[in-house]
Amino acid sequence: MATSNYIKKLREKIGHDLVWVPGAIAVIMNDNNEVLLGRRADDETWGLVGGFVEPNEQPADTAVREALEETGLTVAPQRIASVIAYERTYSNGDQCRYLDTAFLCKVVSGSIVGGNDESSGFEWFAKDRLPKLGHHDTQVIEAAFGGSAEAWFVPAA
Repeated sequence: MATSNYIKKLREKIGHDLVWVPGAIAVIMNDNNEVLLGRRADDETWGLVGGFVEPNEQPADTAVREALEETGLTVAPQRIASVIAYERTYSNGDQCRYLDTAFLCKVVSGSIVGGNDESSGFEWFAKDRLPKLGHHDTQVIEAAFGGSAEAWFVPAA
């Protein structure tokens, strides 16, 4: 995931301190009930399509923008699949606390493009043959495949 100019400017001011970052994920499903995953260009792990919500964006717009930028597909969000917060510390020491809103999306038009600076490629996966994923992506996909019209979230403590 490329770092937005907003986050870069913020990092210039606060260094590696914890930053609260809103994110949006496009859980793109096809007619065969398969989910589209991208292989990250930096570490070759598989993951969902998504990115930072820019200061002037709504989360659903971010999911649509990120899907088009990363995959070449125009998608339409159908419902919120999940809302999850998690922390990550990067190898350079940057600390982030993400609040991701994941949208179940259908493809409206376009075709998958080859790799780019963020992803080396994309592939459709059935639920029973998913590659190894991080805990966060696994939670999001489980919620999306759940079939409920209600959004999933981590229950209050």
